[in-house]
Amino acid sequence: MMNMMMMVEFPLDPPLAKILLMGERLDCINEVLTIVSMLSVPSVFFRPKDRAEESDAAREKLFVPESDHLTLLNVYQQWKEHDYRGDWCNDHYLQVKGLKKAREVRSQLLDILKQLKIPLKSCGPDWDIVRKTICSAYFHNSARLKGVGEYVNCRTGMPCHLHPISALYGLGYTPDYVVYHELILTTKEHMQCATSVEPHWLAELGPMFFSVKDSDTSMLEHKKKQKEEKTAMEEEMEKLRSDQADAEVRNKNREKKKREKQQQQISGPGLRKGTTYLRPKKFGLRHCNLICSSR
Repeated sequence: MMNMMMMVEFPLDPPLAKILLMGERLDCINEVLTIVSMLSVPSVFFRPKDRAEESDAAREKLFVPESDHLTLLNVYQQWKEHDYRGDWCNDHYLQVKGLKKAREVRSQLLDILKQLKIPLKSCGPDWDIVRKTICSAYFHNSARLKGVGEYVNCRTGMPCHLHPISALYGLGYTPDYVVYHELILTTKEHMQCATSVEPHWLAELGPMFFSVKDSDTSMLEHKKKQKEEKTAMEEEMEKLRSDQADAEVRNKNREKKKREKQQQQISGPGLRKGTTYLRPKKFGLRHCNLICSSR
């Protein structure tokens, strides 16, 4: 297992070496090796002024909404799946030279791992582990949400903003906490290469700076609970509508049978079959005969 002393073997800045250290512990060193290599070279994206919309659309196809770091990983993996072709890079507005340089850096770091006899393990599709690994190296560059796209550094209180081309804008909501690679100053302090993180990761990986209440739940758990409640409510409403429809059908059938019964009672003229007709007595005629005989 890699230890802190082994970090000096890598010609990297301390945060990047820390990512490799934690990646080995969390069994995702194959993925973080690519991310570290991509962070060690200039940005591989380019945006021509005359084709800005086309380049933005091509970049969005490669976005991983939770993280700019994971977006870099996805770019490299897609390039690898397309046999490291230059025409694929041109179609997606990527710098071929930058990607080739990242590939060289990755090869050099891989040689160092082999010398240290560190196996190259992968986490597969579970990239949440990779986000946690990134958080372990950048918890000092963590920020919490203050407004729409506006954050403040959790330690210094310095205001910072998501970069306009950040993949996190495609998440559908603004994450409460992020970590970032570095700040770049333009018209504002923009976070370059940001990743959404869970607050309890910060408390776990940087307990000397952060703590969370026991009652707090993670953002993903909260959203999962909301989704379950919404699904249960929809199922309940659907059952209620179904019960109302069944009750309406039963009422209609009951009314129909009632009307049919009433029609049978008054439909035939005359008497019903089996009814005995009683002829009334002729009281008036009998009375007349008695009067005549008395005379």
